[in-house]
Amino acid sequence: MHYFLAEVINGLQLGLVYALIALGYTMVYGIVKLINFAHGDVFMVGSFVGYFCFMAGVPWPVAVLAAMAVCATLGVVIEKIAYRPLRYAPKIAALISALGVSLFLEYFSSLKFIFGPDYRVVHSPLQAVNWNIGGVTVTNIQVMILAVVVVMFAGLQYLIHRTKVGTAMRAVSFDHDAARLMGINVDGVISITFAIATALAGAGGVLYAIAYPEIWTFMGIMPGLKAFTAAVLGGIGIIPGAVLGALIMGQVETMTAAFLSSTLRDAIAFGVLILVLLIRPSGILGKNRPEKV
Repeated sequence: MHYFLAEVINGLQLGLVYALIALGYTMVYGIVKLINFAHGDVFMVGSFVGYFCFMAGVPWPVAVLAAMAVCATLGVVIEKIAYRPLRYAPKIAALISALGVSLFLEYFSSLKFIFGPDYRVVHSPLQAVNWNIGGVTVTNIQVMILAVVVVMFAGLQYLIHRTKVGTAMRAVSFDHDAARLMGINVDGVISITFAIATALAGAGGVLYAIAYPEIWTFMGIMPGLKAFTAAVLGGIGIIPGAVLGALIMGQVETMTAAFLSSTLRDAIAFGVLILVLLIRPSGILGKNRPEKV
């Protein structure tokens, strides 16, 4: 029983990291109906920013903020260069552009004068502390990840539902043209959305580097796919759904590795997505709505 509970906590840790990435996917899709496949690579950039901050002796909260700032800037640049010119083009054009940006970030960052192609070991800025609670070991890193994700999720919910920027984001999500007629700067709102989404991915990258201290330039591919899967699983475009889907993905992946086989963890995780979509195509919290023309 203690082993099972320990794996539940490990799955929670992984799911919370996925949640920060999945929130970015669901925010961008909710606003512009775009699947930003470069999002996982922005997560990778965040991990490297955290790595270099730790090498310089920067405290982890400052490293998280630095990664958020760098990734937010990167997200806005990507949106303006790669996505904005294709906003009214066929959806496949924006999708191909997203894949191109993803490949560019992976291969450009693997150059020796950028991040390099080799794995790097992250020296955690936290002294490991373990607490035994009812026979189950909980670490200070797990508590830190939980606290950071809860604070960011609460802040995001407040921003969206209690501020003018959030009201503008919801209006743009509902109808671009109507929002523009109401005096909303649609391009500005979309840029803000990308900045927030990629900032969350950057924070997730730092937390991932602390929890799983080995990074490299292609590390964003699988977490990015799984976070996208989590967003779809929970109901893409719905913020609580992204978190719920991420937590489910974290548990499924961890339990599969612990009780079945580590080689099956990806297959089972994506299999759960297929099963849910067969039963409920809109996702767990999603609602069936007609697609806008």
